[in-house]
Amino acid sequence: MTPPALRVRRSAPRGGGDVRGIEPRTHRQSGPAWGGPALGPGRGFTLIEMLVVLAMLGVLASAARPLLEMSVQRSREHELRQGLRTLREALDAYKRAAEAGAIAQSPEDSGYPKTLQLLVDGVPDVRSPSGRKLYFLRRLPRDPFAPADQPAAETWGLRAYDSPADDPRAGKDVFDVFSRSEKRALDGTKLKDW
Repeated sequence: MTPPALRVRRSAPRGGGDVRGIEPRTHRQSGPAWGGPALGPGRGFTLIEMLVVLAMLGVLASAARPLLEMSVQRSREHELRQGLRTLREALDAYKRAAEAGAIAQSPEDSGYPKTLQLLVDGVPDVRSPSGRKLYFLRRLPRDPFAPADQPAAETWGLRAYDSPADDPRAGKDVFDVFSRSEKRALDGTKLKDW
């Protein structure tokens, strides 16, 4: 059996002051236990009021969607810039190591790696007597605009040392990388031209 609801009652004691007393609630008192007004007929929301509120929420959500899409696009562009910068710095570091004589190469080699994976797997340092490897990247960054099921090395477009800048194509080495995406950036440029 549950105890009856309790209601706080203020009463003035004989000596003055304020003392709170608790008295059991009887069935004759109206209103909920917390002391607010009772909900009677006509005190709820109508169907029209609910539909108006839902319509207003829909308008607000549809106004916020383009802002959300622009924010996602901006973050993906930032990630693409970082990935391109990281890969290009690693390619340049490989070239400097080759020019310094740390990487074995033939006379017809350009000094750039044959694949992007070499930057992660490492190459033997010919100057080291113990045969230690030189590593240029911990991991390959992904092109954020490429499909998620592709390996990171396959997400990038490759440009060989002997291919022109206006018509990049893969070849026997990796001189530069670019995004394969045909999309345009927020500033109007093509992502593949970055």
